[in-house]
Amino acid sequence: MRVDGTHSHNSFHALPKAEVHVHLEGCFEPATLENWAKQASVPMPRPRDQLFSFKGLADFLEFLDWACGLASTSERLAEMAYGFCKRLAADGTGYADLIINPTHWAAWHGRTKSLINALDAGFKAAEQDGLPPVGLCISLLRTQSADEAVELVESLVAWRHPRVVALSVDGNEAAAGRTGPRFAEAFRRAGSAGLRRTVHAGESSGPEGVRDAIELLGADRIDHGVRAIEDARVVALLIERGIPLGICPTSNLTLKVYPSLQAHPIDSLRKAGVRVSVNTDDPSLLATNLPSEYGLVSAAFGWNDDIVSDVARTSIDASFANADVKIRLKAALAGWQSQY
Repeated sequence: MRVDGTHSHNSFHALPKAEVHVHLEGCFEPATLENWAKQASVPMPRPRDQLFSFKGLADFLEFLDWACGLASTSERLAEMAYGFCKRLAADGTGYADLIINPTHWAAWHGRTKSLINALDAGFKAAEQDGLPPVGLCISLLRTQSADEAVELVESLVAWRHPRVVALSVDGNEAAAGRTGPRFAEAFRRAGSAGLRRTVHAGESSGPEGVRDAIELLGADRIDHGVRAIEDARVVALLIERGIPLGICPTSNLTLKVYPSLQAHPIDSLRKAGVRVSVNTDDPSLLATNLPSEYGLVSAAFGWNDDIVSDVARTSIDASFANADVKIRLKAALAGWQSQY
């Protein structure tokens, strides 16, 4: 067993793990976008090798609209879904909860059920080919209204699509302000209907956003949540309720939530007793992958095999995967330490 926190990329690839905080909107492949743009006779905003070089948030959001706008057919969505599963396999990831926000996909506005079905076709094909399974977390945008949120939940409950595992909410907390009260009823209905609930909080908002996610939205899991560290009472609440955090280190550094990995609170939260997992958020746009994220954090904080295994186990337990998937992944995890 390694006790000094040194691991190879191969060991993190082989590590049985799940990913619980990753957005489909952050998984576009430059070559695919170039191909789709050519087919649609739509100009590229930049050359392919500079496609993900953004000048700022406004440029990033314009790019997101452009890229999602190209995914205008069922075949393209299925292709994207299949490609996502190939990405999981390349990372050695055994399951993912994948977040998708319907507001970004202009060609599918008013057709969310068709969007889900198109993605489902791609995921089914991937699973039949032995690629890892995926659950969908359908996300509200933080600027939507309470009525729009309830309408989405009522649709999800009526459809009861087996691919949909959770309701989510994402978007810029700092720009939108406090939104917990606005979405409380939608999340209450989602929970009552058996949907799981995952909430972006504690990134651009402080610990108060994490508290609202727990107390107003009934979060089963919190995406980011790192700024809970600023309030000991919120940390205590996370520990008491056993609510896991889906933490994305490179994303937090890129978006300047923290100035360096050494200043990042993932290890402090873990040591305090908060359940933490490691994730990519937007792997294509951030030029990262899950083994690399594990490697960065392990090197920065000297995580040994026991700690890495605990974090990977949390990722599996915190996921919304079926029980049989969790059992299989945890059995594989039990054998990881003896190999590496």
